[in-house]
Amino acid sequence: MRTARPYLIFLLGLLSVAAWYLPNRPRAGGVVMPDARFNSVSYAPFRNGQSPLTKTFSSAAEVEQDLRLIARHARGIRTYSSIEGDFDIGALAKRAGLKVWAGIWLGPNPKDNAREMAAGIAAANAHPHTITRVVVGNEVLLRRDLSVGELIRDIDHVRARVKQPVAYADVASFWFEFPQVAKHVDVVMIHLLPYWQNHPVGVNAAIARIGRTIRKAERVFPGKTISVGETGWPSRGRWRADAAPSRVNEAIFLRRFVSLADREHVDYNLIEAFDQHWKYHDEGIAGANWGIWSAGRRPKFPLEGPVVEMPHWPLYAGAAIALSVILALIGGMAGVSGVALAFGLGNALVYAWAITHHVLYDESLMICAAINLPAQGLLALAALRVASRGKGRRPLDGAATVLLLRASLFGKASPRDWGKGLFEHLWFLFVVTAVIVQAGLVFDPRYRDAPFPVFAVPIAIAVWRLAVADRPAMRSWRDWLPSVLLVAGAVASAVISGPLNLEFMLWNALVLVLAAPAVLALVKRQRAG
Repeated sequence: MRTARPYLIFLLGLLSVAAWYLPNRPRAGGVVMPDARFNSVSYAPFRNGQSPLTKTFSSAAEVEQDLRLIARHARGIRTYSSIEGDFDIGALAKRAGLKVWAGIWLGPNPKDNAREMAAGIAAANAHPHTITRVVVGNEVLLRRDLSVGELIRDIDHVRARVKQPVAYADVASFWFEFPQVAKHVDVVMIHLLPYWQNHPVGVNAAIARIGRTIRKAERVFPGKTISVGETGWPSRGRWRADAAPSRVNEAIFLRRFVSLADREHVDYNLIEAFDQHWKYHDEGIAGANWGIWSAGRRPKFPLEGPVVEMPHWPLYAGAAIALSVILALIGGMAGVSGVALAFGLGNALVYAWAITHHVLYDESLMICAAINLPAQGLLALAALRVASRGKGRRPLDGAATVLLLRASLFGKASPRDWGKGLFEHLWFLFVVTAVIVQAGLVFDPRYRDAPFPVFAVPIAIAVWRLAVADRPAMRSWRDWLPSVLLVAGAVASAVISGPLNLEFMLWNALVLVLAAPAVLALVKRQRAG
């Protein structure tokens, strides 16, 4: 480190800043919407640690606090159940100055449905001026919970007992498939969620598609009020084709949709007010990130002006540079490749933390992070030690590492031997883990994200290994088979995701980089043999 010239540190620091700034530069400043107050937003009474799956709900005081916050930016809310929580949503909404589209949840259990309908009818009659619409059932036909006849029966039951307009809500395709339901409602409430559709599209195409679908519904159901019951965009999660979840894209989508709704006089409700972490279990990370506010009740983006994907990126960049310098000092490296490795590892570690700590939605994810992040840190330190020894070392391959671990467990390996094999042992474990993760992305991809933060350090090391021509030894199938499987998984995932999915094109390219050291060593051995 003493012989490293200051300009090298300065240059790598500038590259680090650029790497954090470029994806986080301000965007969408020219995308505006005409009204800063939304027509209606979906509201579910759950905070962190609360869930309908565990039957834990917000208190009346917490709901009142939520509604006061919503009332600053929306004229109304849409609820989904009449029996969730120990509070009177009509009274609390009236106090906050909000109108309510009160939901009655219908599922496959007739007794639960009867309770929902009784409670919904009572609330509607108790608050006729606050509850302005009663929504009987949400995506019942989509879930196949009830037949069309059973659904119509329940809608008619409620409609005969309330004075407010009655609606049913489902995705647009099911309205077109079962148009007979429209005769039994006052409001045809369609869900337009381009991200989740079988043929997802990007933000710009999504707005155009929504406009076409609304106009089609107006033609198919003349004389009925057409309402968009749900529309929105996730701020985090897996890309689907070119439908990219991000904070910037959520802001762009909402601004452009509200402009469309204002221009064409569309009645609408946005999904949703607050991020709902419990949805991760059913819909992955994307499902947990549809809120206009975070689960902690903080705004995720401004309603006007430029939007930054990671507003705190300067802090992350500063931490990455500081950690990189520390790692370079620990490694005692003076060469360009060694210092570059330290900066790659420092940035990778901070990136892994910056992404991971935002998605710790339950105990299982916390446990995984508690294992992965320290393991990446340990691998980074081991890589620095390997790099500091130079090319004169004799690296341990995967098979030798397994034998070493076995010997260590039985007391036949010295601590010095164990330290020497730590890097290759950890590398082998990460590559095998990547094979397992990649298999999930191939065979069950719908709710799985590209795991960039999980393998940030191994990928940085793989780039370094390629740059310095560091190749693992080829002594058994364990040394090459995991990497060959990675290559096959990358190709399969790329075909499944398609060329429009730039996130997974990048991920699969990095998977090939991760596999490359062993694959190149295998090819070299085959040619030599």
